[in-house]
Amino acid sequence: MEIKDGVFIVTGSATGLGAAVAQRLAAKGGKVVINYTKSEAEAQAAAEACRSVGGDAILCQADVSVDEDCRRMAATALEQWGRIDGLVNNAATSVIVPHYDLEGLSSEDFRRVLDVNVIGAFQMVRAVTPAMQDQGRGAIVNVSSGSGFSGSGSSIAYAASKAALNVMTYSLARALAPGIRVNAVCPGVMQTRWWREGLGEENYQGFIDRYAASAPLGSAGTPETVSEPVVWLLEGAEHVTGETILVDAGSHLGSAPARPR
Repeated sequence: MEIKDGVFIVTGSATGLGAAVAQRLAAKGGKVVINYTKSEAEAQAAAEACRSVGGDAILCQADVSVDEDCRRMAATALEQWGRIDGLVNNAATSVIVPHYDLEGLSSEDFRRVLDVNVIGAFQMVRAVTPAMQDQGRGAIVNVSSGSGFSGSGSSIAYAASKAALNVMTYSLARALAPGIRVNAVCPGVMQTRWWREGLGEENYQGFIDRYAASAPLGSAGTPETVSEPVVWLLEGAEHVTGETILVDAGSHLGSAPARPR
């Protein structure tokens, strides 16, 4: 897929990984829909960053858990640029609840996580599919998580939602072939504001350091490092569909062995 002059919707793209993906696409000449729910000022900044590197961007406030909002987001892209070449399902939510604390995870929290992370992703795919099918091609990347394989992460609800998203990626890849490719990127821990705010400044750096120390590549991800494989799946993976790619510095392999001094 040619990114230059292509049209891409990146959900949850005001900050973090979504903003990094949008800017990477814009730097290649792409046109990007910046989606946000509440962070309008940050979405404006993300759009300006896209324009500053040579791309184009528009804003669309929408909650992906609401089907009408998803369809409006697709319509916004079509009205502005007449096509949709790629979708990055990045919008997600979670709560931080220890997995042993079953009473700490309310059914309302669980439903909200599934509504955004699973149903929202499905609704976005459904909204963009007609345009991609009319064009004869398109690419979709779901931002999942290593938690979907390991059952770890910020909460049981989050892990379950990402496992569901992984399986949905397989189903959609089969259903939408051959014209539309559907893949997923599954990051490990990323250095983001969400973790910093959720854990508190006094706990955040220790959490990141422990993850990095246990990963074979000795690092925790950043929005920039994870955005690269996301864009590759849109641009360069013409013979790849139905893949869930772990981007976790090798942490799924287990701790790196001690090296002789």
